Amino acid sequence: MVGMIGLAYLWPEGGMDREPISLGDVANYGVSLIFFFYGLRLSPEKLRAGLSNWRLHLVVQFATFLLFPLLIMPLHSLFAGTSKELLWLGTFYLAALPSTVSSSVVMVSIAGGNIPAAIFNASISSLIGVFLTPLWMGLYLATGSGNFDMGQIMGKLVLQVLLPVTLGIVLHRFWGGFAERYKKQLRVFDQIIILIIVYTSFSESFARDMFSSYSVLDILLLGMLMLVLFFAVYGILHVVSRLFGFNRENRITAIFCGSKKSLVHGTVMSKVLFPDANMVGIILLPIMLYHALQLLASSVIAQSLARRAGLEAKGE
Repeated sequence: MVGMIGLAYLWPEGGMDREPISLGDVANYGVSLIFFFYGLRLSPEKLRAGLSNWRLHLVVQFATFLLFPLLIMPLHSLFAGTSKELLWLGTFYLAALPSTVSSSVVMVSIAGGNIPAAIFNASISSLIGVFLTPLWMGLYLATGSGNFDMGQIMGKLVLQVLLPVTLGIVLHRFWGGFAERYKKQLRVFDQIIILIIVYTSFSESFARDMFSSYSVLDILLLGMLMLVLFFAVYGILHVVSRLFGFNRENRITAIFCGSKKSLVHGTVMSKVLFPDANMVGIILLPIMLYHALQLLASSVIAQSLARRAGLEAKGE
């Protein structure tokens, strides 16, 4: 991603030209394919089986779609009308996104948590986000941008996200094995599309000089805010999990799934939610910083929990 941002800075024309091929159109079609392949890998039987642990699921989804936005909303008054308001909007967009799938499951696995529950929560979060993310963003985009039309946005999301996911789930029984066999190759495809979106988005922003009012210090402060946000949610989930009486495995799942945010969904949904391509590069900055920092912090915490569990097992 850093390489794509650098390329966009040095050669923004490549992300904006429509000849010989429009990278923006490639990204649009790629978004639908990403969600189609995601649907192919979703097993309806596993989703139904995961419904039983409903208290854990409620805690994770509450953190993902309510706790995060409620922590960021009060900060709006500090940035409204200033040059930093777009960074706040990007942070609120991050807060409204669903949880990530792969890294949540990996971290839960390393720490010794409830892996089936992690898979269920990460998967169902992605589906819920198709509806809740645009609803949250509509609170500010509808009043701050005359181009935001909730009906039009939902229509695009249905066509580009929900319909491909649903089609993939329906075809899981026929092509699910194919998607599972080639999941590494499909993951590479996902990453390529994400890099194209990052490149085209930042190309537009650099070409329009959208970053001129932001300094390196602003970016560093934003990174610190992302770390504070992660540990705030992590701490709250730790307390809530104990209040609910979760065992160790479910606490780990609640903490790691509830504190994650999806870069994949953030980049692909930005193509639909933000009609002004000039602002997308800035909007994506918080989620890219949060994604990198959440992986770093989560990996350290997960390994620490795994070592502690190992020591406790030896003590027994």
